[in-house]
This record gives sequence, structure tokens and C-alpha cells, in this order.
Amino acid sequence: MTLASLTRPWRAFSYGFLDASAKREMRRKMIKAVAVPGCQMPYASREVPIARGWGTGGLQVTLTLVNPKSVVKVIDQGADDSVNAASIRRFLTRVSGAGATNDTLAASLIQSRHRIPEEKLRADQILILQVPNPEPLRPVEPNMSAARQMHADADYGRLWLTLYEQIVRSGRVMQGASYPSMVNGRHVMSPSPIPRWDVPKLHMADHLTILSAGREKRIFAVPPHTRVEPLVFDDVPYRVEDHAGLTCARSGLSGYFMNEIPQDGGGSAHEVSDSELGVKAIRRAEGEDPQIGATWYVDGEMQR
Repeated sequence: MTLASLTRPWRAFSYGFLDASAKREMRRKMIKAVAVPGCQMPYASREVPIARGWGTGGLQVTLTLVNPKSVVKVIDQGADDSVNAASIRRFLTRVSGAGATNDTLAASLIQSRHRIPEEKLRADQILILQVPNPEPLRPVEPNMSAARQMHADADYGRLWLTLYEQIVRSGRVMQGASYPSMVNGRHVMSPSPIPRWDVPKLHMADHLTILSAGREKRIFAVPPHTRVEPLVFDDVPYRVEDHAGLTCARSGLSGYFMNEIPQDGGGSAHEVSDSELGVKAIRRAEGEDPQIGATWYVDGEMQR
């Protein structure tokens, strides 16, 4: 027996880039987050080769979960081909050997910034949301120690007051992205800067959602079949963005969340935010037969 036989060959970095200690911690914190839905769990956020604020939290979760059999999809505000999404996807495949796809139905891990795909996710898929600000109480309580105590006491009166003031001043709730939502009837979370359109997709969903903020060093989760209820008053129902009547100028799709594209002359056109869904619709119009899964919304109405 020699010393060389007891050691591994030198490698530039561990499998999946993160070291084993970092992955163990991430797994423990993910298990805790699943056990207490919506509750923020602190963790020692590691350095990864992108700047903090550009998806380091989501990237660390994905690096912990990925394996050579995984198929990874990365979305940046609905698009698979943005610089950020393409760079993260290429990095993940290089350090893990996992496959990559743009197709929501083919992915096992979906890392996303600010959007949830329009096609429904299955129980064997995991959605990983990048979160810039995980604390829903920060606008009403900047002292994070006091905010932690408010979570412990389930004291969310100031959030309700903020929503009430918006209704009094504007006639409706003005909160757009990061709409505060009650998880499992106990903890209020900030569901990443996803639009109001996407929040109902988390309610009683089949898939696991993990939300991670690398800069703020917080991780929380929404397990499958868990209630996620936006904070609303009984006489002021929750409303999503009114995109039902908009039509995508490229794919012809309607009834989905749209991006507004300014045009010369002051006008505007619209494109479906979920870029891969639009690509599938274009391919179908050209005579191909891509598989399009069931969608959360049909004609602007949420399906259950």
C-alpha cells in the first residue's frame, strides 16, 4: 500500500464546483426549509463565479442538487437565451456533466429568475427561484432582528396595513412583483420578484419549489401540495395582471403573460414571456409537432 493509492488524483475543483461541506450544509438547510414551509433558513453562502445579486443563491441550490443524470433548464425573466441564463446553463453543464434543455417538459431542474414557466410542472421536477430580497417585512420593518421576532410571533399587521393604505390611496392593491403570500397558514414569504400572475402557480402545486437568496444568505421552500395564499382582504379579491386579451406578435399565442415591446412611432407590441412556449407555438404553426404540456392558464384564467 502506498500513499498515492490512498488519495484521489488532483482535481481543480469538486464535482459540481461546490465543496462537500457546502453541499452538506445546503442539503440540511433545504430539508429544514421543506419541513417548515415558507420559513427562512440562514446558510453560509459560498462564492461562485458570478456576482452576488445575479443568481448566486439559485446557482448554489442547483449545484447541490445536480447530478450527471439531471437535465437543467435556466430562465431569465421567461427567456432561455438571455446572456445570464445562457452563461449559468453553460457553467452548470461544464461542472456537472448534466444535460441542458430549453424545454420545460424535459427538464428535471429548472432555475429561474423572476418567472415560472407557463407549462405545468410535474412532481418529478424541482423549481429553483433566485431571490434578491427574501424578507417580506423589510419595507415595513428595516430592523432584521425585529423582523425575525415578528415572524416568530406571526405578527403581520404592518403588511396588512400597507395593503390597506394602497387600496385607500389608489383604489386597489398596487403591489406588483414579490406579492407577500402566506405559506401553509403560518409564515408569510416574498415569492421572489415573480409577477402576481405566477403566484397562484405555487398553490397546491405538484412540484417542489426552493427559493434561495445568495446575497442575503437565506433559503426557504414551498413543498408540493402546500397552500400558498396571497394576502388579500375578503372584499378585495386577488387580481393578476390583465393580459388575457393580449396576443403575441411572433407566435400568435394569447391568454398568457406578455412582455411589452416598444415600437418605433410610440406604439408597442407584445411577446409571450415564456420564450420556449412561443418557440413551440411557432414550430407547430410551421408544421412540426412539438409537445406542448398543459398550462396553468387558459385564456387568462387560472386552471385547477
